[in-house]
Amino acid sequence: MELMEKTVERHVLFEGAIVTLRRDKAQLINGQVVSREVVEHPGGVAILPLYRDGTVSIVRQFRYPFRQVVTELPAGKLERGEDHRPAALRELEEEVGVRAGELIYLGYLYTSPGFSTEVLHMYLARDLEPGVCHPDDDEFLECERIPFDQLVEQVVSGVICDAKTVALVLKAKAYLGR
Repeated sequence: MELMEKTVERHVLFEGAIVTLRRDKAQLINGQVVSREVVEHPGGVAILPLYRDGTVSIVRQFRYPFRQVVTELPAGKLERGEDHRPAALRELEEEVGVRAGELIYLGYLYTSPGFSTEVLHMYLARDLEPGVCHPDDDEFLECERIPFDQLVEQVVSGVICDAKTVALVLKAKAYLGR
C-alpha cells in the first residue's frame, strides 16, 4: 500500500509576515476527499551554545500564544530560502552575543507535522568567543548561563517544555556522550 494523499485543491486563507495558512482538499488512498489545514512556515534554527566551562546559554522570553515566559535555547526563524548554517551563526550572536569557532549540525526535526511545514535545524556551538548581542527590535529576552547537566535535568524533569530545546538538549547529550 502506498501511503500517499493527492492534493486536489489549494486555497490560501491568510498570508502573514511569518506564516501562510491554507485549506487544501486531499484525496485519500480509498478515494475519499478530505480537508487538510496547512501552515506554511519558512523553518528555523536552534543552537546549544556550550562553553569550555561546561555551561550553556539559555534565554527566557515572553511567548504570546502561551501568555508566559518560556525558557529555551537561542533560536530563530529562517528568511525564505535562507541557508540554515549562516542563520544559526546570526541568531547565536544576536541573542547571546557569542561567535562559534565550531558549529556542529545535529540534524533537523518537523515541529508539528500534522499541520505545519516548519523544519527546525539544530546545532551544537563550541569554541565560543565574545561577539555583540543585538536582538531584533521586537525581541526582548534575558540570557543566562547554566551548567549543561542542570539543563539536561530541567528537560528530563519537565521544567523546560519547549520542544526545540528538549530535542536539541537530548541530541547534544547523546552526541557528547559518544
